[in-house]
Amino acid sequence: MKLKIYFLAAFLVFAFAKTRAQTDLSASNALIKRVLPKQHQAFLTESIAAENGLDVFEIESKKNTIILRGSSGVAITSAFYYYLTEYAHCQITWNGVNLKLPQNLPMVKNKVRKSTPYEYRYYLNYCTFNYSMSWWGWARWEKEIDWMALHGINMPLAITGEEYTWYLVYKEMGFSDTDLKDFFTGPAYFSWFWMGNIDGWGGPLPIDWMKSHFELQKKILARQRSLGMKPILPAFTGHVPAAFKKKFPNAKLKATNWTNGFADTYILDSEDPMFASIGKKFLQKQTALLGTDHLYSADTFNENEPPSAEPEFLSKLSARVYDGMAQADPQAIWVMQGWLFYSDRKFWKEPQTEALLKAVPNDKMILLDLATEIEPVWKRTAGFYGKPWIWNMLHNFGGNTNLFGRMDVIAEAPAQALNHPQGGKMKGIGLTMEGIEQNPVLYELMMANVWQSKPIDLKTWLPNFVLNRYGKNNPNAQKAWQILRKTVYHVPADKYIRDGAESIIQARPTFDSLTRWAKTTLNYHERDLLPAWDELIKAAPACQNSDGFQYDVVDVTRQAMANYALPLQRSFVAAYQRKDMATFKAESQKFLELIDDMDRLLATRKDFMLGPWVNQARAWGNTPGRKSALRNECKRPDYALG
Repeated sequence: MKLKIYFLAAFLVFAFAKTRAQTDLSASNALIKRVLPKQHQAFLTESIAAENGLDVFEIESKKNTIILRGSSGVAITSAFYYYLTEYAHCQITWNGVNLKLPQNLPMVKNKVRKSTPYEYRYYLNYCTFNYSMSWWGWARWEKEIDWMALHGINMPLAITGEEYTWYLVYKEMGFSDTDLKDFFTGPAYFSWFWMGNIDGWGGPLPIDWMKSHFELQKKILARQRSLGMKPILPAFTGHVPAAFKKKFPNAKLKATNWTNGFADTYILDSEDPMFASIGKKFLQKQTALLGTDHLYSADTFNENEPPSAEPEFLSKLSARVYDGMAQADPQAIWVMQGWLFYSDRKFWKEPQTEALLKAVPNDKMILLDLATEIEPVWKRTAGFYGKPWIWNMLHNFGGNTNLFGRMDVIAEAPAQALNHPQGGKMKGIGLTMEGIEQNPVLYELMMANVWQSKPIDLKTWLPNFVLNRYGKNNPNAQKAWQILRKTVYHVPADKYIRDGAESIIQARPTFDSLTRWAKTTLNYHERDLLPAWDELIKAAPACQNSDGFQYDVVDVTRQAMANYALPLQRSFVAAYQRKDMATFKAESQKFLELIDDMDRLLATRKDFMLGPWVNQARAWGNTPGRKSALRNECKRPDYALG
């Protein structure tokens, strides 16, 4: 009998592995065809075993065929992108695509084999779903999932349509539509709703929106899983409707306020017996509707302080949050953003942080060091006290489009942390930007870390990036990028600059050139950027047909003009203060003309235009009135609250 059971188990494992391999190949082949519809038949895909449980890929040529082998769909598509960038000198980014392959594809002389040291390659931030993705339909999501797979992502956050599952759970608990009307926000504010900071803003949310985005979520998950990704789904953190206090008057609720001018939201205390039961209901409903990969996102006290700093209180709190997951899914793993340890360092000292984390078993929690390139929390938490953790580049706050980044840090720090004796259980790398579709060089560079355990040599990587982007090895273009590396993409060690400077043009009208709502401090001297602009202009005759070059020359021009706005603003403010009206009028006129010039410049690239954003929003409306309402919501100045 034992022998029969053994053979049955072995057969089932073999059958599952065979089915998984077939899915990987089918999904990978479909992606390759989407990317290269005319040349996809030149590629042959095969499955191979993982290496010590980690993804691996191989590339070789046989006759006129490029053979791509991988241990997962993501590994195979990563092999495809490695071939495109290293052999065909192509590139796929949000802001510029170069897929000009020769008719006869370059052959691979010697077989290439690459393995990743990272089990997890994480992607997305709650904010990304609004700052960039509020109005996406399936066509845009399909492109993004392809981008994820090509760049090695295997652990994406997947929260689209979450509100519909909550709607069903609350309806089953006896809440009416009227009770829930002021709970769900409008579509442009979901990230702050999901994190428990605001209710109702921009609502009420139509039921048909919930249903349509739940259907979109099913497509997203199916495609991600077909490529071997393991999506992270949401879990319960205690955020409940305001009507909860009327329906359950004995419930232990805490009113909390985000202090940004919004009404209170309500958090159900984890000590209340209903906390675990609601968490269980939600995960059971979600699993029944969407399946599960046993990874769940739950972030307690996002930009809100807990009611007590006592370690025992915090320890019991996190244990109860996890228990709510485990009751519904004994295999549950809590994936937790480490943002609170960065944003509220005064509260989260060592005893508080250690208490919150150590209450959950080490194999049941993964920590996202959310902004490791700015402040590595792992260094002051002994590698998160034994928990597996992921090194992330946040980089972009608020969906801003300024040129900015820490290129040297991104090239070196992930590998340094991986090999650091106090690095603990570093199990992955990832991207946690608040907004995408900007600074593509930083994201190409970050994800180049996936398939190596040593620092990236920028002396060879950056010139190859420029060649791939423009399709030509132009000396002026190369010189421009060396200047960009030393200016916009470098933050001096003696300066604390969290993220890129905004232009004073973006600020609310003010005499203050360092206003709170537009941080104008640059990480370089304004004039040092101008030579890069000059070199790109010189490169135009050779590179002007490149999509990436066209974007870059507009982007660098935009940045130079944005920088110039600040001295103009200071000039007319000074003239006003000394009551020199002639100079005030002349300088303020220059400021207004600069804005008009920037508008004309940015209208040359779809990437910078408002129209696509508005059209995406309108496309979700099923009546003229709904289309108009969505258009108005997406154009409100407060749609991004970061």
